[in-house]
Amino acid sequence: MNNELTDRNYWATYWANYQYEKVPSNTIYDYLMPSLKGKSSFIEIGGFPGINAAYFYKNGFPDVTLLDFYIDRSIVSTFEQLNNLPQNKIHCIESDFFKFESDRTYDVVFSLGFIEHFEDTQAVIERHVKLLSDNGRLLIILPNFRGINGCIQWLFDRKNLRLHNLESMKIDKLKAIMAQIPLSKWTIDYSRKPMVWLEPKPGIRYKLWRPVIRLFSHFLKLFPIKCRLLSPYIMIYAER
Repeated sequence: MNNELTDRNYWATYWANYQYEKVPSNTIYDYLMPSLKGKSSFIEIGGFPGINAAYFYKNGFPDVTLLDFYIDRSIVSTFEQLNNLPQNKIHCIESDFFKFESDRTYDVVFSLGFIEHFEDTQAVIERHVKLLSDNGRLLIILPNFRGINGCIQWLFDRKNLRLHNLESMKIDKLKAIMAQIPLSKWTIDYSRKPMVWLEPKPGIRYKLWRPVIRLFSHFLKLFPIKCRLLSPYIMIYAER
């Protein structure tokens, strides 16, 4: 079985419809930033166009890199300009993650919305860990489509849902994987703030439904409970 559930054409189309102008002022992983204090080098796997790399740079990480098998350097450059970052501050590596061999390690290895696009979850996580420096920190975030957000995807975007490995979103399976990897400590948990979304796509159907889904998402935030039904993300944090 092919390990990858997406290809370059999928991501080229995805980013053509995505709005990526601004670095967020806060993120779902803000509460973990104190645990990363004192670190300087950062790499995001599947990081194009560099939103999280820019966020880490603005929060004290002078050495930021993104690795992706689809990168448009002109988009990254424009993104840097719009957010007042020095040009070429975000280092870009265009490569297939499973073929990539690094000559260095990083203090923080990060991915968001990446590992669930592969069949072999353990192999993807292990390759993240290979990039960790001594005393490095690992932060992997993946969507939880086994609750209400998965229902939204099934109702409105089943094609997108099929590009995600739902088995990778089972907490018990993730814990079993992490237990086999030699790390000093790790935690896996659901995120707290409920949220649902539709991916940006062309067509009148998506333009009509996305505002409705956003309104529903705001309503769900009245129930800040961590659980499989409501939580939009799964957070994996580990230390070398």
